[in-house]
Amino acid sequence: MPAPTLFRSITPSDLSPSDWHPFMVGAVAPRPVAFVSTVDEGRVNLSPYSFFNCFGSNPPILAFSPANRVRDNSQKHTLQNVREVPECVVHICDYAMVEQMSLASTEYAKGVNEFVKAGFTEVPSQRVRPPRVLEAPAAFECVVEQIIELGQNNGAGNLVLCRVVLAHFREDIILPSGIGIDPRKLDAVARLGGDWYSRSAQTLFEVPKPNRNLGIGFDQLPAHIRHSDVLTGNNLGRLANVEAHALPTSEEVAAYRQKPAVQAILQLGDAAQRQALMQLGKQLLESGQVLDAWKVLLLASPEA
Repeated sequence: MPAPTLFRSITPSDLSPSDWHPFMVGAVAPRPVAFVSTVDEGRVNLSPYSFFNCFGSNPPILAFSPANRVRDNSQKHTLQNVREVPECVVHICDYAMVEQMSLASTEYAKGVNEFVKAGFTEVPSQRVRPPRVLEAPAAFECVVEQIIELGQNNGAGNLVLCRVVLAHFREDIILPSGIGIDPRKLDAVARLGGDWYSRSAQTLFEVPKPNRNLGIGFDQLPAHIRHSDVLTGNNLGRLANVEAHALPTSEEVAAYRQKPAVQAILQLGDAAQRQALMQLGKQLLESGQVLDAWKVLLLASPEA
């Protein structure tokens, strides 16, 4: 029997804001980073925010949240600026600029230009007053549609809803088709808890979207596959995402017996044979050969 899974249950209000904050930002991760430039009447500010995402493409809406400081409940200069001048530029940061981006998060006095402090190049925007960062691989010029105050306590968020009016993408990150972004070329960074970041280009993997087809689902997997002690939940999810009409026929499964790797396994005793077939099926799955994996795993059936 596997060891029981232990959980710690926490009511946020039972902890101080400074003690609860690391649990929340450590678990809700990785978070994309909005590197936001704003202005008041004449002064520039540049600061990163990891309470950020996109929330629609038509109209194109981005949202980020400059939370009240947990330490003293003071508000960020970015928030003050977008209330005064409701415009901003939201940049996406790549690994090549992450240390400079982090430096810009320093709590400099209001009016200090973080472009200068962090060594970034100011480029005039075309539709909004705040300048953009030349070094950023992607930048969205935005008008601020709404600011929603989510609370007044230490750590409370202030949701800034922004509508994109012009976007800039470095040519080399655009896919060869001309539509969309190559995640490897983008090399975006994301925020975790504490001092930790992640780098997306080093951890990329693909999962076929279920809405491209009507997968058979977990409940339709043969019992010996569904209850395998070799296959993981991810393995089973990939198998269950195959459409019924695409499953191998009994003739295709029988023909797969002639593969040298399978022939060697079929010389083993029953229990060892089933275990080895499961292991081979897992290897095929994890190398993207889903239909071959199905053939091998069906051969592992006690009735095969």
